[in-house]
Amino acid sequence: MKTKEDIRRVVRERYAQIAEGERESCCGPSSCCTPQVSTTSQMAQKIGYSDEELAAVPKGANLGLGCGNPLEHANIEPGEIVLDLGSGAGIDVFLAARAVGEKGRVIGVDMTPSMIERARRNCEEAGISNVEFRLGEIEHLPVADNSVDVVVSNCVINLSPEKAQVFAEAYRVLKPGGRLIVSDLVLKQKLSEKLRNDVSAYVGCVAGASMKEEYLEFIRVAKFENVEVVTENSYDAGLEMVETSLRDEAMRAVLSLKMRAFKPVR
Repeated sequence: MKTKEDIRRVVRERYAQIAEGERESCCGPSSCCTPQVSTTSQMAQKIGYSDEELAAVPKGANLGLGCGNPLEHANIEPGEIVLDLGSGAGIDVFLAARAVGEKGRVIGVDMTPSMIERARRNCEEAGISNVEFRLGEIEHLPVADNSVDVVVSNCVINLSPEKAQVFAEAYRVLKPGGRLIVSDLVLKQKLSEKLRNDVSAYVGCVAGASMKEEYLEFIRVAKFENVEVVTENSYDAGLEMVETSLRDEAMRAVLSLKMRAFKPVR
C-alpha cells in the first residue's frame, strides 16, 4: 500500500466485507467468517459497554469493531448534536441518540457505502428518528463549520493516512467550547518494517497506528486545548485479523487509549 488512496481502498474493501457479513471484524475476535452475537457482545463488554447499553442498540449495530467505549467520558447532554467519525453499523450513534433525546441529533459519517446502508437499515428497523448517516471521509467531513457539540470516534482514526487532517476537521465542525472524545489504538514502540507493511495488520488497526506522543501532538496542533489521556490500557482483545506470526509483536506494541480535548470558547 504505497499511497493514501491505496490505503483507503483496502480499508473500504475489507470493511465492506464486514458490513455485508463476509468477513470477521477488524478489531474484535471471531472464530468463523462472521462474528456471532455472543462473541461481539463479549468483546463489547470487555472494552467498556454495559449489558444495558448493548440491549438498547438495534440488532446488528454492534460488529465488534471498537477498542473502547468513548461515550463513557463524553458526558452527553439532552439536546446536543453529536458526530461520530467512522460510525460503522451505528452502535455509538444509537447510544448517543438515547443521551441527546428528542431535541438532540446524532450524525454518523463513514466512507464505506455498505456500512452506511447497514446503519441506515438498522435505524429504520428500530424506528429511531434523531440520527442520520452520511457517506464521507473523516478527513473531509460532510458537516458544516461550528455545528456540533461533541465529536466521538472509536478505533477508526488509526486507520487514516492523514490523522492530522482528521483532527483539523473535528476542530472545524465543533462549536466553540465543544469537546472531542476518542477511543483508539496507538503505539508504545515502533513496529518492524514487516508489520508496518502487512495489510492484515493495517486493517487490524495496528500498522496504521501512530506513536502515542505523535498522536497526541496531532490533536494539539489542531488547536485543541486540555488534551487529556483519560484511560490507557494494554490491548490484547482483538488482534485476530493480524497474521499469526506478527501477532506477538503487535500485542507488545499496541496501547488502547481514551482521549479527551476541547475546542477553545474564544
